[in-house]
Amino acid sequence: MKYKIEELCEINSENISKSDDIKYIYYLDTSNLTRGTINEIQKLIVGKDKLPSRAKRKVKVNDILISTVRPNQRHYGIIRKEIENLIVSTGFAVLSPNLKKVNPEYLYWYLTQDSIVNYLQSIAETSTSAYPSIKPSVIGGLEIDLPKLEEQKAIANILSTLDEKIETNNQINEKLEEMAQALFKHWFVDFEFPNENGKPYKSSGGEMVESELGMIPKGWEVSSLDKIADYLNGLPMQKYIPKEDELSLPVLKIKELRNGEPDINSDRCSANIEDKYIINDGDIIFSWSGTLMIDIWCGGKCGLNQHLFKVTSQKYNKWFYYFWIKRHLDRFINIANSKATTMGHIKRKDLTDSKVLIPTSNVYEKANEILGTIINDIINLKIESKKLKAVRDILLPKLMSGEIRVPLDNENLVEQS
Repeated sequence: MKYKIEELCEINSENISKSDDIKYIYYLDTSNLTRGTINEIQKLIVGKDKLPSRAKRKVKVNDILISTVRPNQRHYGIIRKEIENLIVSTGFAVLSPNLKKVNPEYLYWYLTQDSIVNYLQSIAETSTSAYPSIKPSVIGGLEIDLPKLEEQKAIANILSTLDEKIETNNQINEKLEEMAQALFKHWFVDFEFPNENGKPYKSSGGEMVESELGMIPKGWEVSSLDKIADYLNGLPMQKYIPKEDELSLPVLKIKELRNGEPDINSDRCSANIEDKYIINDGDIIFSWSGTLMIDIWCGGKCGLNQHLFKVTSQKYNKWFYYFWIKRHLDRFINIANSKATTMGHIKRKDLTDSKVLIPTSNVYEKANEILGTIINDIINLKIESKKLKAVRDILLPKLMSGEIRVPLDNENLVEQS
């Protein structure tokens, strides 16, 4: 049976008001929610912190959030867990589904199909506002042909199970990275790596010597970021637009690095660029301009755009320079923020000025056995998640259109001929 979305949901039904006795809020802006993943939630104290003027929409479990600005950037998600005093930006349309009519997960997956996102973007591009945008009523006016609630739930379970596995992988990777960073600090900053007797080096009286960085373990050396790795700046990819019928690659820019993957609207470049400018899964990418960040890219083969470094080393495993760059990242961000330009950045001299410590070969090899394994595990989980996303994205339109039906008496999929 066909419905309009506005018949199935309340849209923007609750806003925060002065009468609300709230001492703090958790605030979610549109830029911090992409493809269902929340990057950051701010905790703000009412009366102490300045609340953003757009912090008005109340949300609850099962609410669906869709950014009304530039829909093709995919700032959408569904609230699956209760977050007390969660307030979101007025840049979101907040859909509160009627649970008697529609399964929230099913509706979320329906609304996040490429076909729906592209339609909303086409409407947004006709707007007269400063940015391509839509009114919430445009979402409310969309039509959906709903199967029975039982079938909605079965379809949603398939898609959400894949999504939950992806989220589980993300959570495991967060913990793995936290462990690896803690171990890196313990060994390379606190100097508590195990000595020949397996005891913490520094606190067990290990010999320390003077250096320009203060006291360091005997046999260690002071070096710099630009000495332990090579930093390849990307190409101005607007000059490498693919010719007609020429093989092409997505362009890896700062936005794609932040999102962890290119989307269908990503710029493309010729695949005939030099191999060294082609990014593959597991490469370390360092954004040195704009949004300064470093990450392990696992979003597929791409062309490296300018303002990004591809970081490699002939001598050291990637964990070594990855964690040393992370140790200096806050300082780099401060340097970039001090620039009197709209797009702050660092210079290569800043890499030279960033000191690191080179351990003895014995300590390095011991660390490599542990930290190298952790980094490989992180990469493998990221690649697995990418494959799961691909499966999910293939299934989504087929399940929604009925091309693949879900029998309710078993868990097997049946493809309609």
